[in-house]
Amino acid sequence: MSIEIKVPNLPESVSDATIAKWHKKAGDAVSRDENLVDLETDKVVLEVPAPANGVLKDISQAEGETVTEGQLLGLMEEGEAPASEPEQADDETNQKVNEKADQAPAEKAPEPAPAAAEPAPAPAASGSNDLPPAARRVAAENNVDPGSVAGTGRGGRVTKGDVLKHIQGGGARPEERVKMSRLRARIAERMKDAQNTAAILTSFNEVDLKAVMEIRSRYKEAFVQRHGVKLGFMSFFVKAACEALQKHPVVNASVDGDEVVYHGYQDVGIAVSTERGLIVPVLKNAHQMGLADIEAGISDYAEQARQGTIALEDLQGGTFTITNGGVFGSLLSTPLLNMPQSAILGMHTIKERPVAVNGEVVIRPMMYIALSYDHRIIDGKDAVQFLVAIKESLEDPARLLLDL
Repeated sequence: MSIEIKVPNLPESVSDATIAKWHKKAGDAVSRDENLVDLETDKVVLEVPAPANGVLKDISQAEGETVTEGQLLGLMEEGEAPASEPEQADDETNQKVNEKADQAPAEKAPEPAPAAAEPAPAPAASGSNDLPPAARRVAAENNVDPGSVAGTGRGGRVTKGDVLKHIQGGGARPEERVKMSRLRARIAERMKDAQNTAAILTSFNEVDLKAVMEIRSRYKEAFVQRHGVKLGFMSFFVKAACEALQKHPVVNASVDGDEVVYHGYQDVGIAVSTERGLIVPVLKNAHQMGLADIEAGISDYAEQARQGTIALEDLQGGTFTITNGGVFGSLLSTPLLNMPQSAILGMHTIKERPVAVNGEVVIRPMMYIALSYDHRIIDGKDAVQFLVAIKESLEDPARLLLDL
């Protein structure tokens, strides 16, 4: 019985998808629930499994085609796949070929062409003595085999320019055109939309992370034993951000037309880098989560994101975003807004630097933090005070426990 393979129900707000890769070709045997094809949407990759055991008969849409919900992708024939014996067939073919070869008369074998019929080698291939002095010197200085250089001079002779061109890569300027993935195209669209729509400004501050690092060092083993997850820096920043957002609600707001929408909750997006591009899973109600819950949520999302199994609903919403360029060594940056949000916090690499503490110069683990914000609704005072609140919470983590 023939079974139609169709595009499954797409997530809300997704109108179409692109066929990223067929894992089977027409005529291949397939097993029930085996992934047949990957469909790439703006945010996630959807797998289309085989509905039954059988054979894939036909592929209706090729890789790279855009498809919509319910559209026919291909046909399969239900039932057990026919047994194939390609190796035996190959053995029989090889045996027949060998038998024919044994029966062929020896005198029919082709004889080698006379040496005199071979074309004479080009002058450049005969050795460095055929090169002009300047070309020979450059070739020797750069350890270049003259026979590997294509000559453009009279009679095919290699010139100094030919040698230099060969050293510089043969003058080749290769280019490759690759169509943007759906995710990359969506990222480009959203980033450009942010620049075209919002009045983006960035403010900076620096944080002494000595207290946070001491807490992590003192309790890291007990934390893992109790909660089954490592205690990282991100949970402290998420917690500090939620506290600061409650003190400065305009930073947690968004613009909708000529209205400002104030959100009475903190859904914090955490930017995650994957091979396909940047995605932002959202910790819903992050203000109600403890450090262990935050770390577990981030760890789960990061793993799902890299495996391409994260659900679309986990990427939707969000009132504020945190991005950590420090994991790649970034010392300072101006992050772009994740629209329609009005602010994003940028973390950076931790560097030990001399700082003045109580009138003395000491070495402390310092991090620059940046807040990019929509100046249409967030004033500079709010942005600066928000960063100061983050700084105070991280430099004195007890404030997070005492709600100060």
